[in-house]
Amino acid sequence: MSCNLESPVQTQMAVSALDRAFANSRSETRVGRWKRLFVQTDTGCVLDVELDRGDNVHTVKRKLQVALNFPTEESSLTLGDHVLKNDLSSIRNDSPLLLTKTFMHRSSSTPCMSPTGNDLQQQRDRGCPIELLVCPSRCSRTRPLVKDVAKAIRKGVDPVPVNSGLGGAYYFRNSKGENAAIVKPNDEEPFAPNNPKGFIGKSLGQPGLKRSVRVGETGYREVAAYLLDHHNSANVPPTILVKISHPVFHINEGVCANKNVGEDGTQAVSKIASLQQFIPHDFDASDHGTSSFPVSAVHRIGILDIRIFNTDRHAGNLLVRKQTGAGNFGNQTELIPIDHGLCLPECLEDPYFEWIHWPQASVPFSEDELEYIANLDPVKDADMLRMELPMIREASLRVLILSTIFLKEATAFGLCLAEIGEMMSREFTGMEDQPSELEFVCMEARRLATEQDDSSTEHDSADEDLTQFELDSEDHEIPKEPSAHHFEFKRQHSRNQLSKLDEADEEEEEDDIEVESDAGKLACPKPVNKWLANISKLSTSLKGVSLTDKTSRQLSAGPKVVDSVKTSKSNSNDTGSQLCNWGSANDMLPPSVSFVKLADMGAETWGLFLEKFQELLPEAFRMRKCSMTVQRAKPRLGTSCQF
Repeated sequence: MSCNLESPVQTQMAVSALDRAFANSRSETRVGRWKRLFVQTDTGCVLDVELDRGDNVHTVKRKLQVALNFPTEESSLTLGDHVLKNDLSSIRNDSPLLLTKTFMHRSSSTPCMSPTGNDLQQQRDRGCPIELLVCPSRCSRTRPLVKDVAKAIRKGVDPVPVNSGLGGAYYFRNSKGENAAIVKPNDEEPFAPNNPKGFIGKSLGQPGLKRSVRVGETGYREVAAYLLDHHNSANVPPTILVKISHPVFHINEGVCANKNVGEDGTQAVSKIASLQQFIPHDFDASDHGTSSFPVSAVHRIGILDIRIFNTDRHAGNLLVRKQTGAGNFGNQTELIPIDHGLCLPECLEDPYFEWIHWPQASVPFSEDELEYIANLDPVKDADMLRMELPMIREASLRVLILSTIFLKEATAFGLCLAEIGEMMSREFTGMEDQPSELEFVCMEARRLATEQDDSSTEHDSADEDLTQFELDSEDHEIPKEPSAHHFEFKRQHSRNQLSKLDEADEEEEEDDIEVESDAGKLACPKPVNKWLANISKLSTSLKGVSLTDKTSRQLSAGPKVVDSVKTSKSNSNDTGSQLCNWGSANDMLPPSVSFVKLADMGAETWGLFLEKFQELLPEAFRMRKCSMTVQRAKPRLGTSCQF
């Protein structure tokens, strides 16, 4: 639809009116109301809920029951990992909550939950079609964009659906009719209830396109990637989470929705969505040779991809814009990374890095890049995301912390971007994925941490009843229960090299002098992770194990999930479980094909795991360097690699 250009005075008046609408929507919450929340059903229906100070989870459910005309006693209100019990005082204003069935196995005859009245839907939908959710402290760059798009919606400038991709997406335009933002509703993701392209079949909160990323939660990750791109180093476009209403949004047949009838008779559908600034570009990386891509741009995007454990960095989501103007010579280009919905998985997956074989990825990092990496603080980043995006799950934050530690240690050791990416990537052998070098280190770190944790628990138990312990031990040998997360490896016709992992621990006690000598010979840069406890000595658990020789490794016939049995440690002290009225919703995550999962470790085990992980990294990095040296020297016989 075309639009008429306004005079500067009219434009300023419209912007001022829009500013007042934003301010009024916020002040209404402060005057006479305690806070406002957005509740989304697992079929995508979005409801506004105004809370008084006396309201709690039970009163909210009663309001929802009236609005939905459906009993909500067997439903749960969740925010990310947390199932809300009763108290709502710690929930941030404008937070999006998910109303889900308590029972994971939903009957096909379950009635759809859709509002029957206007009790919960406020008039502000008609006054302000876009509202910012959470993270208002970091939205300064996007507020003008949101105002411009909202102004265009009021003027009748219709958005344009995006035909490409598996999920629903829409180009929203500004008042001039130009593409200004791309909006992706969370209930139109692949497999979500209102996916417009036929990829349906799951409810919000269930495993999605990748089992470690749930349906309806890719938009949160889009915002997280923007928030983690400090100083806009990787050039991620500004991205925010919004509640947005428009008739263009898709609703599948049989799925109910909350529709608001406008003054013109149209029915606007409210959605929770990610909104990202549209960046004009010339093509994407799949349409252009990589030789013109700046080394610094590839490095900075790669640094971000490593930190967020991006599982979907293909050429199509790297936009390319030609550099023109004074001072630009030759075929210089600018790279813009987009589509970060499949980053920050809940467990380690097989990442995909398009840049891993580009020549730029093998160029050593610059001093500025090394300084940027050295200044990264994964714990601070995780705390920031907990504050700005409280619906991000703790398992995803642990992946962020782990990946950032890996990046910092690898660069301190002297690895380039390509080497780091290769250590994170799996190899496909036969009909199965083999664990990556990173995953092997994590598996061993988990084994060591679990054994130490179990040993500590047994020691504490023995102190409580030492006499009984001594009496029992006289007649019976107390068997040590094997770790639930311990893997046995096998190798056809020969003993697997990874069997040496168990022997190394025994040799430590027998040959302390030799261990110290070896540690001295294998000296390396000190760990840069100052937030972890000091490491007294270098672990030799991986000594003699070739992590890069993955083609000869076979996992036993047991399940791939490393932690199929949960540890006995409680998560009550976990940083992500600080609120006593919240319960864990991790049980809702179904088993996935993964070698390493981090969600079920208690706070103490998680801390031990990180310590062991950091201890094992230097040896893994040496093996990587050694293997590369051997590969380059293969034509020469008798080549060896010693340190």
